Amino acid sequence: MIGTMIDYLKEYGNISFREASMNEVDSLVLCQFAYLKFDGIVPGVEENLPSVRLKDLEKHPDYEKLYADERYEKVNRKLVAAMLAGKRYRNMKMNCYVNIIEKEWETQFSAVTLLLEDGTLYVAFRGTDETIVGWKEDFNMAFLSPVPGQEYSVQYLNSVGSRLHRPFYVGGHSKGGNLAVYSAMNCRPEIQDRIIKVYSMDGPGFRPEVLRESDYSMIARRVEKILPHSSLVGMLFESDMHFKVVESRTFGLLQHNPYTWLVKDGRLVEVKDIYESRKQMDNTLNEWILSLDEEQLRTFVDTLFQVINASQAEDLIQFTAEWRKSMNGIVAALREVDDQTASILREVIRSLFDIAGERMKQSVTNGTAQLKQKLKLQSRTEPDRRRA
Repeated sequence: MIGTMIDYLKEYGNISFREASMNEVDSLVLCQFAYLKFDGIVPGVEENLPSVRLKDLEKHPDYEKLYADERYEKVNRKLVAAMLAGKRYRNMKMNCYVNIIEKEWETQFSAVTLLLEDGTLYVAFRGTDETIVGWKEDFNMAFLSPVPGQEYSVQYLNSVGSRLHRPFYVGGHSKGGNLAVYSAMNCRPEIQDRIIKVYSMDGPGFRPEVLRESDYSMIARRVEKILPHSSLVGMLFESDMHFKVVESRTFGLLQHNPYTWLVKDGRLVEVKDIYESRKQMDNTLNEWILSLDEEQLRTFVDTLFQVINASQAEDLIQFTAEWRKSMNGIVAALREVDDQTASILREVIRSLFDIAGERMKQSVTNGTAQLKQKLKLQSRTEPDRRRA
């Protein structure tokens, strides 16, 4: 039977970690679990208090605050219920929670350490959501390393590794995947030696110089990067890492949602590669980015999000779903951008509408075609006022 990670928990939830060790679906479960709001429930990283068991969460007076993220409230409740129903996760302990929000630095950093019953740890870094600001943070992490969140991740891993002397996994989804790899590359050697595996679930990659300076080779064989079929964020600078591609039950940007990733026989459903059109676009984007210096990169990222914000969409799901409204705002904003930057911006924005072939609804197909045609005509016929 093909299902999702919740179906996996229903089918394999009574198999303990002593009977079957951590796998990629377990990692996906814990990466999503890290999105819950543990503030006031799980001890902080500096508190040195006893851990909290998963099965005791429901008794906590602030239990309902776990589901403050309204986007995933229903499915997150199903996830926790499925984790509680079987012995695999019921006795899992949680500790060393941290949640740092610094709006002026466009930074939100959160992590939690999970103690599994086989004696191993899973250090889970929280990712971003589908908000425009969250996506910008993903771009900043790929283009402009190090950012504060990456530095926090190293401090966190060193702190937890010094306090809890056990072998451990590190992982995260989206931004959290980037933090998992970055912290594993840069933590202290004695802590790095205890890492069993690093999971990056559709997380953005790194500029080549970051991998060299951090000596990525020390952990390369332990990194498992997993991307959905139509990955966008996770394909940024993917060429220096081996990655696995898995199938999703949906299309386009919606595939970034871990609840859409398909599971069969206790494993994620693997496919051959990223869609060719998406791969070509990402290769072009990556090559262009590598030709820019840091100041140019900052300008590009800021400009990209000024253009996207012109769509007035609050998140990327709305951005692609309400394509007519998004298209009008974007085309107007691109008139204010120089030719070279506008050309690349068009490619990035087109990728947001690059929905998976035959699966997309006809209305979305028509919207994608109209957007591409309108942008194409603008690039060919619009008077170049900037040269006047």
